[in-house]
Amino acid sequence: MTHLETEIQELKTNIVEMWNIVINQISKSQIALKNFDKSITYNIQVNEKMLNTLELKIDKECESIIAQHNPINADLKFVLVVLKLNNNLEKIGDYAYSISKLIEEQELPFSEKLLKSCKVFEMFEICVNLLIDTLDSFENENKELLITVFGKKETFKKINSDASQKAASYTKNIQDNVNLTISTINIIRTLDIAFDNIQNIAEEMNFFLDLKK
Repeated sequence: MTHLETEIQELKTNIVEMWNIVINQISKSQIALKNFDKSITYNIQVNEKMLNTLELKIDKECESIIAQHNPINADLKFVLVVLKLNNNLEKIGDYAYSISKLIEEQELPFSEKLLKSCKVFEMFEICVNLLIDTLDSFENENKELLITVFGKKETFKKINSDASQKAASYTKNIQDNVNLTISTINIIRTLDIAFDNIQNIAEEMNFFLDLKK
């Protein structure tokens, strides 16, 4: 194995680690919300620092490979796609952190009725499952898995649209705990943005796998 091949393999290992941490962060933010568990939000915030460190490490590895080895063809395409994947994963990790802060700031648990009505946990599940699918696609170069990711867009956006309307209506009808309702709306919006980044990841993977044909 050449020095370049070794560095690319290490880069792949690190981006997979990044992916798994992000999946864990989103999963934990869902559990923290469901159980109103602030010990989990603390854990998410600790892991955020580790994510930021890993994100910088991956960026530097990509820059180093390009500068030192001047890779071409498949190797260059791989490094460039990892840069974009890293950026999107880092953003999704930030969104998990933001959700943890919204939970941490509350003194009372979130409304189970509102969370269920808005299908917030279904939104979480879609994000987690699609992150797992995109990771599987990356590790196994399986383009078929991306069909699931793209196919969920209409469903997710419909849930998000309905959730925003229901939450807004809930705020008008329930005067107490308005802050909790606003935080719920912010969580919904954050998950929607995270979903967009997952779609970006799928698009990058789709483009990369097409180039490898």
